[in-house]
Amino acid sequence: MTSLSRRAFVTTAAAALLVGCGGRPATSSADPRPDGTHAAARPGGTSTASRSAAEPARAMARSVPVGLRIPAIGVDTPLMRLGLAPDGGAQVPPVTAHDRAGWYRHSPTPGQKGPSVILGHVTVGPYGDGVFRHLARLRHGDRIVVRLENGGAAVFAVTEVRTVARADFPADAVYGDVDRPELRLITCGGPRSGSGYRDNVIVFAALTSANP
Repeated sequence: MTSLSRRAFVTTAAAALLVGCGGRPATSSADPRPDGTHAAARPGGTSTASRSAAEPARAMARSVPVGLRIPAIGVDTPLMRLGLAPDGGAQVPPVTAHDRAGWYRHSPTPGQKGPSVILGHVTVGPYGDGVFRHLARLRHGDRIVVRLENGGAAVFAVTEVRTVARADFPADAVYGDVDRPELRLITCGGPRSGSGYRDNVIVFAALTSANP
């Protein structure tokens, strides 16, 4: 990611995502997950695990992501490419009945060294739940599979889940340089505030393997 793109994204991504998250509130993170297990309820601003727990894997060659699967919360979605909006803010997926997540194309591709960023909605206005409606229920060690354009896949393990106040968005931790391949999944969270939500849910994950 260029320094210009990073500055623009860091300062606008959280606000832009929250604007698009209208609709009915997300369910509690203590509700049952699609796999039948429960994730413990967590207060805002706390993490579920240390990011150092995942076993690192060798970085992969660049390949654009085309799909995302998170078995623990029933996510299986195509990925669109997101860039910068005309006003300089980060693009977010459109609010549609068939909600999809999107990869921010100015971040590394999943499996490359650095933080690859994927955005999604928790709710999509009149259409109800968004693709990342259960993101806050993820737990340490949960598996995330990103399908790549070259036919391979980058497999990540969750290392940390944070729910943070919008005003305290940890830009450096989310978008700052890291020395291994990592993934960030971002959506809205917490109670509603006006037309959006008060908080952001951020999932940190580290690459564990590559499937050719």
